[in-house]
Amino acid sequence: MDFPEPTAWQLEVAAVEAVTPRMRRIQLSSAALNRFVYLPGQDVALAFRRDDGSTVRRRYTIRRFAPEERIIEIDVVMHGDGPGMRWAQAAAPGAPVDAIGPRGKITLAPDAQWHLFAGDASAVPGALAMMEALPSEVAARAFLQVDEAAEHQPAELAGDKRVAWQYEQGAPAVAAAGLRETLSEAALPDGRGHAYLAGEVALVLALKAELLGRGWRADQISAKAYWNRGRPNADRGEPEQRAS
Repeated sequence: MDFPEPTAWQLEVAAVEAVTPRMRRIQLSSAALNRFVYLPGQDVALAFRRDDGSTVRRRYTIRRFAPEERIIEIDVVMHGDGPGMRWAQAAAPGAPVDAIGPRGKITLAPDAQWHLFAGDASAVPGALAMMEALPSEVAARAFLQVDEAAEHQPAELAGDKRVAWQYEQGAPAVAAAGLRETLSEAALPDGRGHAYLAGEVALVLALKAELLGRGWRADQISAKAYWNRGRPNADRGEPEQRAS
């Protein structure tokens, strides 16, 4: 598959809104975005300045791109105290931000007959973006773990596409086991599927192990760890531990 070449962009915040109590949507704009091309599931890396003057990058899945308005939308999970979260808290219209994108090679598998998405709150923007991009005749299932019912997000889904929301309860290991059990018991469509797993690294590894145990091949699974519990992301926005 040919992927669009990453490019440096100077963007500015166009608008900010609270999608849910813990998810903030930030619209980024530039007149130059008339040249922007991406594949659903790809992201942009934003640059933030640390207190010591150094630069750190964080990657955010593109939730939606509006070419006519030249707007990129990203959704930020409001948790922790990292540079990305602090930026999202302070983001206001007119604020500049440097970006590189599109990034990432996890996008919709063209040979799949149906699609499966699973992960925690950080997986929600990518899962919904890719599900919305699918044709109406292609089936999809999503199993997404969030804090509470208030974190449900509306999505424009056509055809046989369903989202099952699950809530984090108890310790992280218990929450991971709960989502894994849900996935193990789920009735899934027939045919050749492709799975997209995203979120905290231990959760992603557990979900991947479950699918492999159900007979999925490794090449049917795209796994991406967005964060490590108890560890900050590295300078380029990648967790120290991988999930692939």
